[in-house]
Amino acid sequence: MALDTFDASAELKSSIEAAIDGAEVVVRAASPGHFEIDVTSQAFAGKNMVQQQQLVYAAIKDLMAGDNAPVHAIDRLRTKTP
Repeated sequence: MALDTFDASAELKSSIEAAIDGAEVVVRAASPGHFEIDVTSQAFAGKNMVQQQQLVYAAIKDLMAGDNAPVHAIDRLRTKTP
């Protein structure tokens, strides 16, 4: 069963927060299945931007997998340390 946009946003947020200690996450729906995500976490310290984004994508990979995935694309992903 497909998640609606609100549910998918909430799932993205909770998945990232569960995988990345102390993450502050803001998720915005850009269009159906497309999202913009901002993540701030001390866990990003010492990591380059690609490594930071890899942590986020690893946390949400299940939401992007398969033909009926609720997340089709991340249109913008910003990561930063506090």
